[in-house]
Amino acid sequence: MIPISLAVTLMQHFGILQWLGQYLNAVFVHLGLPGESAVVFLSGATAGTYAGIAAMMSIPLTMEQASILATMIALCHALPMECAVNRMTGSSFWRMALIRILMALLCALLLNALLPAMEGMYLYMGAPAHSSFGQVMATWAISQAKMLVMVFLIVYALMIVQCLLEAYSLTQALSRRLSPVMAFFGLPRQSAYMWLVGNVLGISYGSAVMLDLEQRGLISRHDANDVNYHLIMNHSMLEDTIVFGVTGISAVLLISVRVSFAFTLVWTRRLLRFVGRRLRRNYSAMHG
Repeated sequence: MIPISLAVTLMQHFGILQWLGQYLNAVFVHLGLPGESAVVFLSGATAGTYAGIAAMMSIPLTMEQASILATMIALCHALPMECAVNRMTGSSFWRMALIRILMALLCALLLNALLPAMEGMYLYMGAPAHSSFGQVMATWAISQAKMLVMVFLIVYALMIVQCLLEAYSLTQALSRRLSPVMAFFGLPRQSAYMWLVGNVLGISYGSAVMLDLEQRGLISRHDANDVNYHLIMNHSMLEDTIVFGVTGISAVLLISVRVSFAFTLVWTRRLLRFVGRRLRRNYSAMHG
């Protein structure tokens, strides 16, 4: 978080963001975003949610722009790490990355067209315009200290929750009650535990549990791949929603978008597989 936030702050102070924005604005204007917000999206996509939030707070954004960026980062963050985990549990690294990038861009297009006008500015922790370099660095240092305290408290609280879930075996108990939910999402019923782990711990933190489930034969590689298509859109719901929520982003918006995209992606994939099987069956019957 700290180096990315510092880099964005310096790029803004020395006019580099504005220079980049001139070239990227032609693309990002269709997403309802200024060109310099591309740096924010790239920060989140490569380094993770916290890096994306740090970059968001380093440039002036309206609440509408921040909401669009937040949903993009929620759908598409920490790609190198999380797509590597997806590959270990049976999915293609590049396919997972491409799907997440395309879904993030599609989400931004839809939100830009559908979101009502939002008054007010997003939480900006940078220095006022025309501040001296010393003032910029002082403001950045103070804002980072505040942010780190906030992040520490959130992560510490989540770790306590996770430890309690494990200590009292609540995760397994909850997963047994989630089989009907899996059917609704178009996922195998036996994937409930893997789905719950991904939503509570996230893909990165829950990777060890997911791999263990495969190695013990509790879920097949094929089923794990199916679950990955859902989880790339909809994982770490508790942590991501709380972190964005404390900065002013609507929790309802984040959850509804991620669940809707996960639902649509899985069922579209199932429909395409069904159509493909029917076409192959008809072709075999015609030429058999």
